[in-house]
Amino acid sequence: MRAAVFYDVDDIRIEELADPACGPDDIVVETKACGICTGELMDWYMRQKAPFVFGHEPAGVVIEVGANVKEWRPGDRVFVHHHAPCFSCRHCRRGAYVQCATWKSSRLDPGGMAERFRVAAVNQRDTLRLPDGVSWEGGVLVEPLACAVQALTRARVQAGDTVLVVGLGFMGQLLARAAWAFGAGRVIGADFVPARREMAVRLGASAAVDPAAAPLAEQVKELNGGALADVVVVGPPDVRAMEAGLACAGDGATVVLFSPAPPGQALAIPVNDFYFRDISIVPSYSCGPVDTRRALGLIAGGAIPVEDLITHRFRFEETAAAYRAMRGGGDVVKGVIHF
Repeated sequence: MRAAVFYDVDDIRIEELADPACGPDDIVVETKACGICTGELMDWYMRQKAPFVFGHEPAGVVIEVGANVKEWRPGDRVFVHHHAPCFSCRHCRRGAYVQCATWKSSRLDPGGMAERFRVAAVNQRDTLRLPDGVSWEGGVLVEPLACAVQALTRARVQAGDTVLVVGLGFMGQLLARAAWAFGAGRVIGADFVPARREMAVRLGASAAVDPAAAPLAEQVKELNGGALADVVVVGPPDVRAMEAGLACAGDGATVVLFSPAPPGQALAIPVNDFYFRDISIVPSYSCGPVDTRRALGLIAGGAIPVEDLITHRFRFEETAAAYRAMRGGGDVVKGVIHF
């Protein structure tokens, strides 16, 4: 079979690999589509794992099942999460699935950007059957939407809240759209790229502003009746974006840091001010099985406009070009590889 192997950001190769062997507790999935995650565009994060078959947003059809497998059958259309927890450790009991040692060690074999991949028994714990009305592209969006679901859950969005999303790449677009399902009363996006601001408004955001036009906090106040935001979600893995987001947090607000900064970078926090204004700062790393199930429900229910969120589609042979296009930014917001 063929797979896309990541060696470096400018070196992705389509290579021939052995077909994955199906053990007695495994299933093998034929990939129909796989998204390129914005997290896979972080140089430092990807280089530390190279070389490897990248891709963790696959949707496909089960083509082989092991002798001990009871739940799945050939022909089942599935979303498969590349990480799944044990459900029994102290982290899982607290709902902190991403801290579970099993969650961290589980993976797809060899990865989602391959014509076929093996799903071990542990990953079948967060493998979901796709309803008939959910397309392959809808299956691709389950994992990224689940990450947005976790972030908005941690943000404690309340009915009528003003939600500010800083950064309108794909995850920012997804967060802005999903915020309505959590009860937001106003959703404001912020991005330097005009096309991305226009996309956010087209997808339903109340407004989208240019951070270069004026201090972001002033623009939020102008759009929000003089008040700052109740919830701020900062998408870019950049300390400057995080600082801009913190400045937009109103009294009692929650600021969600959706991405990590590169190792070694630090964020200065005005502790005295944040303490007396009761502002919460929370990270949101990836997602767990509760989030994937809610995400699939939102997609199946039509709350997320799948076809409008995916801006570019590529053939598997074009994987390297697709990766370069997403790294280039601009109007390439979300690229999906079709097999």
